[in-house]
Parts: sequence; C-alpha cells; structure tokens
Amino acid sequence: MTKVPTLTNEFRKIEDVGLDGGAAKLTPEHIEKTINQVLDTETSARFRAYMDTCVHCGLCADACHFCLSHDGDPTYSPVGKVAQTIWEMVKRKGKVSPDFIRNSAQIAYTECNLCRRCVHFCPIGIDIAYMMSMVRRISHKLGVTPQYLQDTAHSHSATMNQMWVKEDEWVDSLQWQEDEARDEFPNLRIPLEKEGADVMYSVIGPEPKFRTQLIYQAAAIWYEAGVDFTMPATSGWDNSDMCMYSGDFEMMGRLKRHHFETAERLKVKRIVMGECGHAFRSVYDTGNRWIGWSDTPIEMVHGIQFYWELFKAGKIKVASQIDEVCTFHDPCNIVRGRGLEDMGREVAKAFCPNFVEMTPNREHNLCCCAGGGVINCGPPFKNTRVNGNKAKAEQLKATGATICIAPCHNCHGGLEDIIHSYKLDIKLMFLGDIIYEHMVKTKAVE
Repeated sequence: MTKVPTLTNEFRKIEDVGLDGGAAKLTPEHIEKTINQVLDTETSARFRAYMDTCVHCGLCADACHFCLSHDGDPTYSPVGKVAQTIWEMVKRKGKVSPDFIRNSAQIAYTECNLCRRCVHFCPIGIDIAYMMSMVRRISHKLGVTPQYLQDTAHSHSATMNQMWVKEDEWVDSLQWQEDEARDEFPNLRIPLEKEGADVMYSVIGPEPKFRTQLIYQAAAIWYEAGVDFTMPATSGWDNSDMCMYSGDFEMMGRLKRHHFETAERLKVKRIVMGECGHAFRSVYDTGNRWIGWSDTPIEMVHGIQFYWELFKAGKIKVASQIDEVCTFHDPCNIVRGRGLEDMGREVAKAFCPNFVEMTPNREHNLCCCAGGGVINCGPPFKNTRVNGNKAKAEQLKATGATICIAPCHNCHGGLEDIIHSYKLDIKLMFLGDIIYEHMVKTKAVE
C-alpha cells in the first residue's frame, strides 16, 4: 500500500499572478460553497465510484511522465496528485483554505497533462484525468487560474479564437496562402463560404498566426487529391479550446456550438480538422457533451484519419521517400482518446521506410508534457514542463531517429522544448509536412 502524500508548507510553489491574485480574494465561505456546488451538481456516480474504489496501490506512478522524471517522487504520482487536491476537498466537505486551493490549482493545471496514460496502469480503470479536471473546474469557478491560460480563455470569449485574430486578418491569411500556392499550383483556390462542399476545413488559432504554411500545405494536398472543401470567412473556423482546459465549460460549450453551427450554415457534409489533439477532443467528445448533444451534429474527423482515407483511396501517392530514420509520437487525444495510431503509422511508413518505434508506443506512449493546457500556462511553468519530461527525452533519444513525426500542435511545442533542452538532434514534422514534400504532384508546374 502506497503512502499517499498531502500538501505541506514545503510545497514547490511557483509565483503566478493568476494563482496568487485569485487566491488572495477568496473567503472560506466562498470556497466551501463553490466546492460543494460543483460536487453536488456537476459530478455523478462516476466521480463517487472513482473516489470509493481507489486502493492507493500506486501502480499509476509508473504511468506518469512527471513521476518518472522525478525519480518516482510520490507527490508527482497520479494518486498523489488526487490525494493532495480533490480527495481533501471531499473529505473536508469544502472546508479548505485559500492557500490549499492555490496549490491544488498549481498541481492540476501545471503538473498533470490530463493525458490518461495512468488509466492503462490502474487495475480498476480510474480516470484520474477526469478527477483533475474537476479540480480545474473548481479552481476556475473560484477565479484561481494561471494567468497565461486565463488570458487565452479570454481571447476565445472575445474573438471566438485563441489568438485574437480579427475576421479581416483571418481572410487575409487565407488569401495570402492562396497567392503563395499559385506559384506551384496555378489553379489552386482556397474556397471561402462555399455552400454544400463535402468538407469544411478547420484549424487552430496558431495556424494563421504562426504556422500559416500549414494551411498552404493542406490546400495543396487537398487540391491534388481533388477534395471538395471550403473554409469559413467568419468566426467559427478555430477549433481550439483552452476554455476546456481552464475549466470554463460554459465558454467551451459556446465555442463548440459556434463551430458546428458554422459548418451547418455552410451545409457541408463533414468537418475535417488539422493536426491538433486537444481541439479534436474538445470538438468530438467534450464541448459537444457539455451542451447536451449525445454526439456531433455533423461528422467530424481528424486530419490523420482524412489523410489515411485519401491515401487508401489512391488520391495521395508517394513520389519520394525519406532516407532518414523516423519515429512517430502518439498524441494523447487522438490515440488514447480515439485510436488513430495505426492510421497515422500506415501513412508515415509509406513515406518513411526507415521507421522505428518508440518504446513504449501507441496507447502507452509518453505524453509530450505540453497538452492539457499545460504549455498555455506560460513561461512561469516552462521548467516544470521540461524537467517533468526527462522521461520523454530519454525515450526519443533511444530511438536513434533524426525525424519525429508528431501530428499535433501542442506536441510540437512541448517536444521542441524537450529536444532543445536535452540537446537532441531530432527534427519535428507534421504528417502533412511529409505528405506535401513527398507526394506525387500532377497539378503542379514543372
């Protein structure tokens, strides 16, 4: 039986204006009322079953990259994180201090990626990510959220996208990429507001802001494959969702409703989204449930699945292959959360014959330590992320690969920091990067 840690005065506190300032405004009465309101009205038998059945065996410790990277420190173990946060709130019936809430929030937001790897190690199947999301929900309702993450959530509420991209800036970005593409594909267009297209393509906020070339690449792939697609000229194009991770479920629901209503307005048959993990989880499983839908009102698929469909149909063909040794990183929300690992590998291996697996891989692969909104908590917690994923650096290094295919934006952000900090000679690529660079291009100019 593992000794379960509890919060102490020696807690590894990191200053953050959102956590510290929010906690300073709390009263015991407000804390108690809020905790009990969430527990009484927003949890169910699932929550109680998890609370009552955990036997503190500690088997989940080997699942967590934070715990593995800190020599098995039990305070970083999944059961340890739950014991230091939500269990105490329940046991004390909400009678906890502002400082306790502040430190619980730091654990929930910055020391847990909600990656769900621990579910595969738990003999009972307890979903600790769900438990920690309830800590985040309580923290959000109490106004105790890391400042950078809260700023991003505010961006969503003000502009319906993560990066404060204005509508004219969004349209300009698409037209710019269309113009860029014409040097290679003279007849390529990025259709805006086309009613009745087969597909609405949606991306995350950072693409028009920082990675605009990915829109070019996707348009080129789809043009070559003959895909009938459109993109909206209005808000509703951004499928990302930091509100899901901040605990602002009301705003999360607004975002997903607007996203699906935009697709319905355009009368498309399905939504295809770019290579992002957290956004996929929000659109297909979390945001839609919050607003009462049992499923998505329009079929939606991740970019990996769509590329695989095009590849299997012969609409994407291999023109050249990569000689370097390549490996594949499994993003949590599309592998543990959706099971797309084999689709991604099948396409990757067609272009990358010198392919090696990480150990372990697929649903047991280690998280990038950026997902779950952790990277969006900003610079104060960068070292928490990097030091908390030494295990991933060791896993990457052991492959001997010089290219890592990571089909997720947050994974790129987290893995870039790990590769730089641990001095690994590895290049990160999206699956779309590889397809675009090495596919047959019959419609391109010579």
